[in-house]
Amino acid sequence: MRIRIVDAFADRPFAGNPAGVLLLDAFPDDDRLQKIALEVNHAETAFAHRLPEGGDADWALRWFTPATEVAMCGHATLATAHVLRTSGAHEGRVRFATRSGVLVTSPGEDGSIILDFPTAPLTPVEPPAGVAEALGAEPRTVLDTGPDLGDLLVEVADEKTVRGLSPDHKALAAHSERGIIATARAEDPARGYDYVSRCFFPNVGIDEDPVTGSAHTALAPYWSERLGRKDLTGLQASPRSGRVRTELRGERTLLSGRAVTVIEGELLA
Repeated sequence: MRIRIVDAFADRPFAGNPAGVLLLDAFPDDDRLQKIALEVNHAETAFAHRLPEGGDADWALRWFTPATEVAMCGHATLATAHVLRTSGAHEGRVRFATRSGVLVTSPGEDGSIILDFPTAPLTPVEPPAGVAEALGAEPRTVLDTGPDLGDLLVEVADEKTVRGLSPDHKALAAHSERGIIATARAEDPARGYDYVSRCFFPNVGIDEDPVTGSAHTALAPYWSERLGRKDLTGLQASPRSGRVRTELRGERTLLSGRAVTVIEGELLA
């Protein structure tokens, strides 16, 4: 099986979020998929196979962390669309059948890839007891992002606070199904981004995710309301870092970014 490692939401190697991508004839059993994802050992490994023509989707797509299967993943979807395009397996618009419904990717005019994802429903909640201590910062606002993401969105004081977070991941795991999205307004929008974020997902085996497309389906509606604009750019301020452009369209959010293939080889097992 051909395997590729792709840096997603990046325009150069060794930035953004790496994902493994395997194009298959069919999905093997779940245990084998999980073992491959553990062997690849990136935040997500994407598995895809072509579907018969004439249906609602072109490819079936699943995502696995080293620990579990997830319901939605933006960066591995971007990586898969990139592999389909660069390998010649599929040109243009792609419809993926996933656990989160049909997700569509399209080529952008600037060479980017645009992802059409469902907008996360945001519900204000009281800060859970102990979350400030686990995160290492006092929340200004806390919102539940709904069952598809399973995160808490937490706004903290400022960009400096987001960048300086050093959470207790074990303690953080008790406060949400997947993890915590920490965010703040950009200190200087002239730098080319409107807000910053970091994402901690200890419950799916990822202490910090480098760049999280799915989190931006919650960040986009939150900051679009706060800043009064539908088109925004978010910077995920992890050590690898990456930018995600977002466009809020009601119940759908468009995410866009670039991707770079850094490794290509054969899975021998």
